[in-house]
Amino acid sequence: MTIRVVLADDQALLRGMIRLLIDNTPGMEVVGEAANGADAVALAREHRADVVLMDIRMPEVDGLEATRMLTSDEHLCDVKVLILTTFEVDEYVAEAIRAGASGFIGKGADPAELVGAIETVAAGESLLSTAATRALMERFRHLSEPPVNRRPEQMELLTPRERETLTLVAQGLTNNEISARLQLSPHTVKTHVNRTMAKLGVSDRAQLVVIAYESGLVRPGRP
Repeated sequence: MTIRVVLADDQALLRGMIRLLIDNTPGMEVVGEAANGADAVALAREHRADVVLMDIRMPEVDGLEATRMLTSDEHLCDVKVLILTTFEVDEYVAEAIRAGASGFIGKGADPAELVGAIETVAAGESLLSTAATRALMERFRHLSEPPVNRRPEQMELLTPRERETLTLVAQGLTNNEISARLQLSPHTVKTHVNRTMAKLGVSDRAQLVVIAYESGLVRPGRP
């Protein structure tokens, strides 16, 4: 099955380079290019895209607003957004995840990383680069007040093991790393993560990171 990609970036040269990479990757094709967020949404709808590779800073409608438009449209619920940007800073990371983005990757990533990232989000997984994860942690580190648990009822539904797993997810550990830390099988860890997402009403791992910090379950600077 071919992964259909829409490129959204106001730099035509960059779009051309990425298109060349994707169109020469077996199992992928670029179905549209957009220089602003509104056109990206329209192209995703027209071509039934699987992934929108979205820049944040674009004219008219930026990448954050375009992501909200995509994720709030029930007819586009299967479209995944991968943020491609040079601006992996705290405000953008947190806002993009809240808007429903499935991941972040920097524009300095090598071609293999970019292809792998597209495959990851197309498969329904989330992806946060090291820089993006660090930026998200820094956002909460500099809050002037302690975070308020916005999901107290859902958090109470988590078992002790699910809370422990959520804590490690928020620290940026992969399922395999969590498996080694907790001495559980990778399959068991994946089950805990999936159940945690279901109980908290989120669709991917990136949103779990935000919830863990906003709920106060994890505090930056604490193990």
